[in-house]
Amino acid sequence: MPRKPNYKFERLERQRQKAAKKAARLDAKKEKTEKRKAEIAGLVPADDGFAGSPGEPPGPPQEDGEPTR
Repeated sequence: MPRKPNYKFERLERQRQKAAKKAARLDAKKEKTEKRKAEIAGLVPADDGFAGSPGEPPGPPQEDGEPTR
């Protein structure tokens, strides 16, 4: 025997999931905005994105044409 659908419950669950996803997006957006504002104010050093891995300082640029001596 197939289950009896509970449309109201299913709709409320979809709305609850949608609201949670929207709240998570809003929180992430607020954190990103706060970080950017702190970088502009000089409170937090800006992340250059040039380092190869986290914690590794960016090195001098390497040229691919000639080997280094």
